[in-house]
Amino acid sequence: MDNDSLAQRDRRVLWHPCTQMRDHETLPPIPIRRGQGVWLEDFNGKRYLDAISSWWVNLFGHANPRINAAIQNQLQNLEHVILAGFTHEPVVRLSERLIELAPRGLAHCFYASDGSAALEIALKMSFHYWQNRGEPKRTRFISLANSYHGETLGALSVGDVALYKETYRPLLLEPITVKSPDCYYRESGESWAAYSTRMFVEMEKTLERHAGEVCAVVVEPLVQCAGSMRMYHPVYLKLLRQACDKYRVHLIADEIAVGFGRTGTLFACEQAGITPDMLCLGKGLTGGYLPLSVCLATDEIYQAFYADYTARKAFLHSHSYTGNPLACSAALATLDIFRDDDVLNRNRQLATHMARATASLAEHPHVAEVRQTGMILAMEMVQDRKSRAPFAWQERRGLAVYRHALERGALLRPLGDVIYFMPPYVIQPEEIDFLAQVAQEGIDAATA
Repeated sequence: MDNDSLAQRDRRVLWHPCTQMRDHETLPPIPIRRGQGVWLEDFNGKRYLDAISSWWVNLFGHANPRINAAIQNQLQNLEHVILAGFTHEPVVRLSERLIELAPRGLAHCFYASDGSAALEIALKMSFHYWQNRGEPKRTRFISLANSYHGETLGALSVGDVALYKETYRPLLLEPITVKSPDCYYRESGESWAAYSTRMFVEMEKTLERHAGEVCAVVVEPLVQCAGSMRMYHPVYLKLLRQACDKYRVHLIADEIAVGFGRTGTLFACEQAGITPDMLCLGKGLTGGYLPLSVCLATDEIYQAFYADYTARKAFLHSHSYTGNPLACSAALATLDIFRDDDVLNRNRQLATHMARATASLAEHPHVAEVRQTGMILAMEMVQDRKSRAPFAWQERRGLAVYRHALERGALLRPLGDVIYFMPPYVIQPEEIDFLAQVAQEGIDAATA
């Protein structure tokens, strides 16, 4: 087996996600034979540093022995069982631990497979809650400009990245979209906190105007990941929690991408000291091993569905693989690593090293900003640093960086013209230095 033969077989039968398949005529998909730690290896023996955690899911490296062992042990006993009318020890234990770790007040776990599915649960749960409470006029959602919450129709509806959404607009719900607190647009000399506070004014007015018809506000706490890794200050979340309480509207925190240590705390909401009404988690939940997501809800929401069967208030939502024991076992092993290895403190050291390693790019004539929240660092390429005029999207400058990185042995999949690092937490400082060098070279070549 070699790269070329497998890539040819691939092109005959596969349709890859988020890809114009014609691109693979000139840039074939790279067949991966194995992974170890932060490295992936193809069939020709070439290695690639996985700087984006294989789409933000891998926390503790590929082929992590502790997660491997947990899955193998569970496999000997129970691979799957229906979760309607049945239960099992891994899903109970995982739920107990998540509730213990999550912001105080979240009390019940509803499982799905991927992030979009968890978001769908939260949207339906919020809408259904208000129906059960006798407020049927509440049918709408508020979300932020430039947000992204997934690809299924409900999740896509409350997102705002046109690239993913525009084609399907006739199929979608119509949310109320409020300007983002994205600090890329702050005035010269204005702090992140001041800008995010100033941007909250529109959200407050929107809630006041639409409170009686709104089920929930949906946000990605601190980082709008698919929206070019744009970032904002925790003060916005604190103000939002206060306003949602004031106007009796649910707050749904989509921490699919930013949960489990990505922003510097286990959950991003912790940095604002708030508890959302619903918290959606996924991606890193199983350490990047198996599809599993969860929507945590407060007891108040749970009680709105708790009634006699004849009241017809039950939340009749299901997925075939809900609470899969293998995935739950991987998640438990992932939480064990957080507990045992002082991960968050080490991440703070790694985040500091990432900032230091990329500091010179902040003065690059074609980099508008190097921004960072915890273990997420992004570099935004532009035509001109002072005016921040973007390159024409058709020029695909980010793709040029991606190609260069692959040649050098790194996986840096850009978001348009934004190059970012979101590596597994087992990365070493010298590997961060390598990534910074590759990014510098790639940006120099792409903008020359």
